[in-house]
Amino acid sequence: MRRFFLTLTLLSSFWGFCIAQKHYLLKSPNGELIINIEVGDKIYYSLLHRGKSVIASSPISMSLDGDKTLGEKSRVKNVHMHQINESISTVFYKRNLVNNFCNELIITFKEDFQLNFRAYNEGMAYRFVVTENKPFIVMNEEATFNFEKDYMTYVPFVRGGKNKKIEEQFFNSFENVYTHLSLSEMPSNQIAFTPVVVELEGGGKLCIAESDVESYPGMFVCNAERSTSLKGIFAPYPKKLLQGGHNNLQMQVTERENYIAKCSGKRTFPWRIAIVSSDDKELLDNDLVYKLAAPPRIDDTSWIKPGKAAWEWWNHWGLSGVDFKAGVNNATYKAYIDFAAKHGIEYVILDEGWAVNLKADLFQVVPEIDLKELVAYAESKNIGLILWAGYYAFERDMEDICRYYSELGIKGFKVDFMDRDDQPMVDFHYRGAAIAAKYHLLLDYHGTYKPTGLNRTYPNVVNFEGVHGLEQLKFAGSDKVDQVTYDVTMPFIRMVAGPVDYTQGAMRNGTKRTFRPVNEAPMSMGTRCRQLAEYVIFESPLSMLCDSPVFYERESECTSFIAEVPTVWEETVALDGKIGEYISMARRKGDIWYLGTLTNWEKRTMEIDLSFLGDGEWSAELYKDGVNAGTVASDYIKSIIAIPQDRKLSVTMAEGGGCALKIYKK
Repeated sequence: MRRFFLTLTLLSSFWGFCIAQKHYLLKSPNGELIINIEVGDKIYYSLLHRGKSVIASSPISMSLDGDKTLGEKSRVKNVHMHQINESISTVFYKRNLVNNFCNELIITFKEDFQLNFRAYNEGMAYRFVVTENKPFIVMNEEATFNFEKDYMTYVPFVRGGKNKKIEEQFFNSFENVYTHLSLSEMPSNQIAFTPVVVELEGGGKLCIAESDVESYPGMFVCNAERSTSLKGIFAPYPKKLLQGGHNNLQMQVTERENYIAKCSGKRTFPWRIAIVSSDDKELLDNDLVYKLAAPPRIDDTSWIKPGKAAWEWWNHWGLSGVDFKAGVNNATYKAYIDFAAKHGIEYVILDEGWAVNLKADLFQVVPEIDLKELVAYAESKNIGLILWAGYYAFERDMEDICRYYSELGIKGFKVDFMDRDDQPMVDFHYRGAAIAAKYHLLLDYHGTYKPTGLNRTYPNVVNFEGVHGLEQLKFAGSDKVDQVTYDVTMPFIRMVAGPVDYTQGAMRNGTKRTFRPVNEAPMSMGTRCRQLAEYVIFESPLSMLCDSPVFYERESECTSFIAEVPTVWEETVALDGKIGEYISMARRKGDIWYLGTLTNWEKRTMEIDLSFLGDGEWSAELYKDGVNAGTVASDYIKSIIAIPQDRKLSVTMAEGGGCALKIYKK
């Protein structure tokens, strides 16, 4: 007994761990973050950062069939603790190595489950683990985030949710701008998809996210009680499905079960994450979702090729000066292939239209397209072709589709219009990734929920939408959408989860006054340099060139910069930023650094600290807003500059502007 007491005392001093009336403390390695866990009739956790409350005492539980609730009157069997300190070699990420450093506490309960808590310097995470190996049903999960004060939040509500019942909101595009409001101001009848950000005192932020969501629904949050609390809410399991939606390519839920997940036996559940930042820029460069994801399930990744893609849908097949009718036909796509080959672009995407409409059958190709001829032509130019696929058309024949098109020479699929994250839809994403990997195919999950680590587990999934991307500006005017403000908000929130299929690169650019939504001739909000900077700032292993080859050929300087920007990186540095106002980030590939800055609708001069470059003489290609960019958004200046010895660089951005640099040693 004396020996046990001595051991526990020593552990307590290192781990910040104690047992007193079933009260457990877990500290981060730097000691600044403390998780407090209380086990009684219910299980509660709370979070302190530098001695201040971040999350107040919040209940967590998981209710199963048979009136069993994990977390109610649960009895502790044993407690285990250890430290994790490892380097994760990444695949197609924003840095080569990720340091996974935390303290972990595992509480095992007599009721055949565990609770795992991890305390990182940059946040916390917890998850349920069921250890009994027999089938069960999860009726619901209680994931609560209570706060002591009525903090302001940045929340992406389900679009159109105010006019829908809660159960109808689970079918959505996961695309919306952010609403800035207090916790208590959140409508009780609207749900929001994660991540969300809560503003703490003193400029700190809390970002709620999740990772390793496999065979389980994704987490929304709501505030049904109009309190100072956010509660997780999950899509119930579909009971009845009906083919319909966009061009008959979706499966719409007409009736749901009274539970959220079916499980075959012992398993882990998703990590619930609370990222804590002292200032906004820390959110620009956080790895917790990646760290907590399941390790790669693909042994050989040498065939996976990230890169950029010439894309026709946004620019409406916008060719001119050619002797054929531009559209969905071989001549048009050969022109896009020629453009891609000329500029070192890796892929061309054939978006919606190559397969017969309303059939949900990817083996029915329109007569204007000869895929075998196109593949042969693309291969002769060292270009890969990626095919757009509606969800149900891909899902119903997945194995045959992947086998056939892989053998044909297609390099991947852009799968669209899932618009759900209930358990069967999450299962589809994993099954699609595994089958596509079997046939050496890339996947771009468009029309889907935010990433939750699948890009680590299956690195052939190279991108995800779940973002209010540039495509919105084909249809929405400035009276409805402020994309410029969104651009300096989203990287602090949505991009915490992982890559974004934003599809930047517009060569038509509009100011606040001149912007108009035009489907056949779309433009961006903000300046030309803003579009260039977004290739650096927005994480996207498969990145689009959204505009017409005709425009890119006219804008050779901008096209050269876009073509050269890498899509995966060896190092990333968040330099400065404030949510909704401005961003400055730098990323390195090899010996070359790229830097991007963005501002909101405020003209802004920033002093950028380039001390990360280290010693030596450095030069840069600088793309900055021209003196008239405030009225003519396409106005820019390219220059070659020497990086100052004091490593301080001042840049001025126009309203809705940006700045981009390619930095290299002399």
